[in-house]
Amino acid sequence: MKRLSIKTIVAIGIGAAVFFVLAKFVAIPTGIPNTTIQTSYAFLALMAVVFGPIAGALIGFIGHTLNDALSYGSVWWSWVIVSLFIGLFIGLLARRIDVGNGEFGKKQIISFNVIQAVIQAIGWGVLAPILDVIIYAEPANKVFAQGIFAGISNIITVGIIGTILLAAYAKTRTKSNSLTKE
Repeated sequence: MKRLSIKTIVAIGIGAAVFFVLAKFVAIPTGIPNTTIQTSYAFLALMAVVFGPIAGALIGFIGHTLNDALSYGSVWWSWVIVSLFIGLFIGLLARRIDVGNGEFGKKQIISFNVIQAVIQAIGWGVLAPILDVIIYAEPANKVFAQGIFAGISNIITVGIIGTILLAAYAKTRTKSNSLTKE
């Protein structure tokens, strides 16, 4: 088994704390019960792309669990599992988006947004509602409406804020082959 680096472990701890703060204090209320527009998933996407799938999964899981426990007094496990799923699969599927080499152009932006949109559509539009029905015996029409709204709003916020965060991060990295020998 490959061990996590100290850098990744620190990223998980800090990332989970930032996810929690964003979910608790930088969420936009909606008219749909227990559903907000979240900025935390844009940050989760950044961390999953930069630090990989294990970090993404744990940041989503720990951050969402903390937010639910401290905000509502109990944890809504079906949605926590989806946060883990999103962090894991964005981290896995976005490996070919190598922002660490300073590249985040049109091709990478399109690839990132297709990947995140598909993952979130599956997570919020399918996985979360099905788990709500199975675990909590919630009415299907209610949880599918919540899940679809959450999915659409998260796809948009990650598409905008996540793309900006990744572009800014890429600009801080040295482009590969940018140095020439004189």
